Amino acid sequence: MISDSIYNEQRIQRFKGGEDLVLSDIINENLIRLKVPANDWEDAVRKSASALLENGKITASYIDAMVNTAKEAGPYIVITKHVALPHARPEAGAKEIAIGIATLEHPVEFGNADNDPVKYVFSLSAVDQKTHIQAMAQLAVLLDKEEFYDVLDKAESAEEIIDYIRANER
Repeated sequence: MISDSIYNEQRIQRFKGGEDLVLSDIINENLIRLKVPANDWEDAVRKSASALLENGKITASYIDAMVNTAKEAGPYIVITKHVALPHARPEAGAKEIAIGIATLEHPVEFGNADNDPVKYVFSLSAVDQKTHIQAMAQLAVLLDKEEFYDVLDKAESAEEIIDYIRANER
């Protein structure tokens, strides 16, 4: 395992060099919540995005915009089986690019007949239309791996999830 200081130095050099950010550049242990209790889809979105708010990545209005977007556009944020990706437009209150991960204590219905119920919520704060693209591509690859869901389900700490992400992006 690469030490955090060396890893962070590589990340800074990559970003300064104009390279796209990778998934571990925009997520950290503070943005992960495990076994979150949620009453419904809106509660799941609000609780999962709270990690972004608490860590200064978004404003409170961004969470409201995430919920309102889903109410207006429907459950399109449920992007694959059991996975939701709530987000809003950058001007709604995104302060820094980031992804929060929440595993739900009990799956909840979002209203997507093909992919409900949702057990994993990946809250995205995007500050523009392109900076997050490489990281999202890496997330898509992880979402195709059953092993990733096993890690999410069995993780006792956020660090376990971060370690898995880092090991699978190199």
